[in-house]
Amino acid sequence: MRILISADMEGATGVTWTDDVRPGTEQWQRFRRVFTGDVNACVTGLYAAGATEVLVNEAHSSQRNLLLEDLDERARLLTGRHKPLSMMQGVDSGMDGVVFLGYHAAAGAEGVLSHTYLENSITGVWLDGVHASEGRLNAALAAEHGVPVVLVTGDDQTCLDAVSYAPEAALAPVKECVSRYAAICLPPAGAHALIAARAEHGMASAGRFEGTAAPHRIEVEFDAAHLAAATAVIPTVEQLDVRRVGFDAPTMTEAMKCFKVVTAIAAGAIQGIYG
Repeated sequence: MRILISADMEGATGVTWTDDVRPGTEQWQRFRRVFTGDVNACVTGLYAAGATEVLVNEAHSSQRNLLLEDLDERARLLTGRHKPLSMMQGVDSGMDGVVFLGYHAAAGAEGVLSHTYLENSITGVWLDGVHASEGRLNAALAAEHGVPVVLVTGDDQTCLDAVSYAPEAALAPVKECVSRYAAICLPPAGAHALIAARAEHGMASAGRFEGTAAPHRIEVEFDAAHLAAATAVIPTVEQLDVRRVGFDAPTMTEAMKCFKVVTAIAAGAIQGIYG
């Protein structure tokens, strides 16, 4: 049983505000250790239930956050940016299951540090007409490759969201959302015990199935008009409204590649904070 862990940081144990996940800050250095502990707890549970190989794909910001020297020696770490499938790199390499670890709620939704790819500039993303978190987008990509989601960890809102796109997955809510920047948190020992137990339980749903490639539509709404105009220059991307663009793709893999380009162009069109 080969399992991929897609490891984001906003939903990690104890994380509640920007400095906790911004590379280079004192708080980030602190939470790198807790984040690595979350991953190790997950690895422990996966192996306890029969995993034979675990690949951890860093999925947050610089994608160089986990402490390799502290990682469970049974796992391998895929670290660094500019991966073709980004958060889901490795899902197309014969995996039997994927874990969404440290995930968060969607832009425009309740949840600790809720967003979709860009911190604030994207106010909403829709996949085939459904409001979509990174989890929903990535689950659709995993399904195309025949890989089930076996576990989702994050705050309670993240887990509630996961019920709608991965109903068979185990859930590990490590904190309860109070606001975008506040939560009731389990201490690391308790959170790690929960993650390990839920990972072990989630392995019951591991096992590849026949994936199906199908057309998908993604629409993206921004907080400023110039971002829609900037991204509409991308071939296949159409400006739908003053702050909204959309595009169709023949497969979810192609849809996510185009979405990655949209977010990169939008990020490059932001010239600072003022006012």
